[in-house]
Amino acid sequence: MSEGAADEVARALADALAEQRLRIVASLIRTTGDWDLAEDVVSDAAERALLTWPRDGVPANPAAWLTATARRRAIDVLRRAQVERGKLAEVAVIEELSDDYTDPSPMGDDRLRLVFTCCHPALALEARVALTLKVVSGLSTEAIGRAFLTSEATMGQRLLRAKNKITHAGIPYRVPTDDLAERVDGVLAVVYLVFTEGYATSARSLADEAIRLGRLLVMLLPDSDETRALLALMLLQHARRDAREVDGERVTLEHQDRSRWHRDEIDEGAALLRHRWTVRGPYGVQADIAAAHATAPSAAETDWPAIVALYDELLDIAPSPVIALNRAVAVGMSDGALAGLAALESAAEDSRLAGHYLVAAARGDLLSRAGLHEEALIALEQAIELAPTEQERRQLEQRAAELRGS
Repeated sequence: MSEGAADEVARALADALAEQRLRIVASLIRTTGDWDLAEDVVSDAAERALLTWPRDGVPANPAAWLTATARRRAIDVLRRAQVERGKLAEVAVIEELSDDYTDPSPMGDDRLRLVFTCCHPALALEARVALTLKVVSGLSTEAIGRAFLTSEATMGQRLLRAKNKITHAGIPYRVPTDDLAERVDGVLAVVYLVFTEGYATSARSLADEAIRLGRLLVMLLPDSDETRALLALMLLQHARRDAREVDGERVTLEHQDRSRWHRDEIDEGAALLRHRWTVRGPYGVQADIAAAHATAPSAAETDWPAIVALYDELLDIAPSPVIALNRAVAVGMSDGALAGLAALESAAEDSRLAGHYLVAAARGDLLSRAGLHEEALIALEQAIELAPTEQERRQLEQRAAELRGS
């Protein structure tokens, strides 16, 4: 098999999984009630594709091939299990499903059923996020463990307990109706955490999946301000993805090539924000901040006073030390580096920011803008020692090298 043909198979499989994996998994969970089986048979279908497509050619509809293969595998596993009649009945249900089964309404979308089940309030928040990352987004248990700073084995047990609780507590596999409004906030929080995990680690598939879920939620609740705002926020941030890294190195917002920003996503995000707000919540304010950056013609023309005002509003709605830290940086850009340093020192009094590398990094940046290069280098060296990833460490080292050469 030629290298070009192998690449074609890999691309076709990746595209089909990105498009249909969640729908297939969710449909099989609804049908069988077996979470592990659903995930396993989809993974098995992908492995079979890698074996058969190079030989037989990529099918005309790769997603349909994966769907049919996963369903056939599920039927085979259930038959072999030869357990109680309920399982045999599930086999019959799967066999009766047509490959083009769809429910056009958002309430009937298996993906939404799955995400509301994963985000049920009976589960701890950490379990909700982990389960959504594992089942909804397909992240490996090992990768989720890294995100939670725990071992793969520990995370595996946590996921197993969450799935068992869903089964034993009788948590329904549906989009809620009676308490929908109360449940939406929890779902939005999890969807945004999935997005930020993908955005922070450049895991494009996670960010894309979160945006797809955001679109579904907007379809379900078109008049929900915060649902629209979350989708706008994700689109506006995601629009910058191709400019955030160059040759594997992270590029700060100020130095990004704005011609590489995706204008269609910026326009869509801005359009979502152009409506009368009934309730203005934290996603709405954050989306406005992202829009102020995304619509500025250049870094120098950014409306920093407006951004400071938005951070003030956000601190009133949802106070947090990280928001105060971001506000200090904005103050430095709006009112001068010394004013920013004063705001930063005030924010850094919060004990939750103790030892956080971003405080030292922000201090180094503001000191350099104030022309205090020796003090800036000391702060940057501290930030380098505290940086949690190699990529962030290299970015700070590059900034320190630029200061030494200035």
